[in-house]
Amino acid sequence: MKYFSTRGGSQKLSFEETVLTGLAPNGGLYIPETIPSLPSDWKTKWASHSFIDLSVAILSLYISAEEISEAELRTLVQKSYQTFRHPEITPLKKLDDKRYVLELFHGPTFAFKDVALQLLGNLFEFFLLRRNARKAPGEKPEKLTVVGATSGDTGSAAIYGLRNKANISIFILHPKGRVSPIQEAQMTTVTDSNVHNIAVGGTFDDCQDIVKSLFGDVEFNATHRLGAINSINWARILAQTVYYFLSYFHIQAQLPPGVDAEIQYVVPTGNFGDILAGYYAKRMGLPMGKFVVATNANDILARFWNTGKYEKVDSGLDQPTTDGKQGTSSSGVKETLSPAMDILVSSNFERLLWYLAYENARAETNPQDAACHTLAGWMSKMKSDGRVAIPVGVIELARQDFLAERISDEQTLQTIQAHFEGNPSYIVDPHTAVGLAAGKIVASKKSSTTHQIMLSTAHPAKFSEAVTQALRGHTQFNFEQDVLPAEFVGLLDKKRNVIEVPRPDIDLVKAVIEGFVETTPSSDAIVGL
Repeated sequence: MKYFSTRGGSQKLSFEETVLTGLAPNGGLYIPETIPSLPSDWKTKWASHSFIDLSVAILSLYISAEEISEAELRTLVQKSYQTFRHPEITPLKKLDDKRYVLELFHGPTFAFKDVALQLLGNLFEFFLLRRNARKAPGEKPEKLTVVGATSGDTGSAAIYGLRNKANISIFILHPKGRVSPIQEAQMTTVTDSNVHNIAVGGTFDDCQDIVKSLFGDVEFNATHRLGAINSINWARILAQTVYYFLSYFHIQAQLPPGVDAEIQYVVPTGNFGDILAGYYAKRMGLPMGKFVVATNANDILARFWNTGKYEKVDSGLDQPTTDGKQGTSSSGVKETLSPAMDILVSSNFERLLWYLAYENARAETNPQDAACHTLAGWMSKMKSDGRVAIPVGVIELARQDFLAERISDEQTLQTIQAHFEGNPSYIVDPHTAVGLAAGKIVASKKSSTTHQIMLSTAHPAKFSEAVTQALRGHTQFNFEQDVLPAEFVGLLDKKRNVIEVPRPDIDLVKAVIEGFVETTPSSDAIVGL
């Protein structure tokens, strides 16, 4: 299996090269040359697989055994998920006969990003240790400078996945004051020498733009060998396909033999990575209905599906909701109660747009090249103008697999309250609440036998402000008793490790990276696999 850039070019990379490179030099995202089909016996052979077994089976379809043997892959997978607090890794919680929550927050940082980033950190380490083991005595070891932007959960999950890894430095940019206190503390209280937090005066989109610019800087990238941990890295998308299969089998086990469940996945999303993993699972052959794209007030994705427009800001929607929380920054990003989704441009949406362009170009002599050319033009237009006209035919293709709903802060609070008061009582974080609210809207539009699975992306303790605001009228609710994990007690009082950059300036960020990168621990600092 080889991988190529969504924006074209002759470069074809192995899985190892794709993981270590992250973002293509032309700014594109790597995708596989083909999407493999599932084995003919997958429904019976995989039905009783554990998360570990499913991971090995699915990842093996995309990774050549010559690159990573099955035994090595199993060791990597087992190591990646040994710190998860639930034996099923991503368990399914039943709300009623037709609605389920897929809990993705049982990893070390209590967020869905752990599923991918624990594996990605181990892949980075595995490849570097193997490369350096092949070098002659005294030859300079290969090192990796990992840079990433976070709107909250990616940063802490990446840090926990890479802390004290041999030959790896990690630099995480987050928008100062625009992540939750717990999220900030999880990142900035890690004191390992290879971990560096950068608080940028700006938005997540500013941080993400800086990271992409660093990858596009040929000289800087070559000097420091940059690696990506954001969901632009293909390995993250691949890792996340696994829990779609696991949840499918959990639902299927409840039905009579030979009956296929009708499943609809509802995904709260900002950067489109979590839902894109489901799209790949569907294209591989996993049976499911249309996805529901659940957004907050930063609704570029909802507007794409509902109006056919792909543009950063719709001035008609820039007003605060009645709860008074939402407001618009100078960049157009609205501050909401679900801050991890406060994103204007979703990086992974580029991958979906490529497949839509490809399907639209099927009649051409070389539809792959045509799709790359079209996609590159769209992305250039989006960067320069903040909007691009997507052909109607492409939008109609997108509507075959997706629906979209926009959820306000007021609806988010109402949803948290409703599920706390429900039977069973269930406390959710604001991002999961966005998904639950969107799922309810979609389900109310028609009578259906569909099973809805809502992806729960974070533990509610990570967003105490929103949860407490929603439930402060309930005398029986006690945040410390009902929500707060023991791991979070005292976290806000710990010493911080953070460098502040007053504005989104790439040169200031470069200076920070160059000042620390030489302190990376060498390969003799840790034990390998």
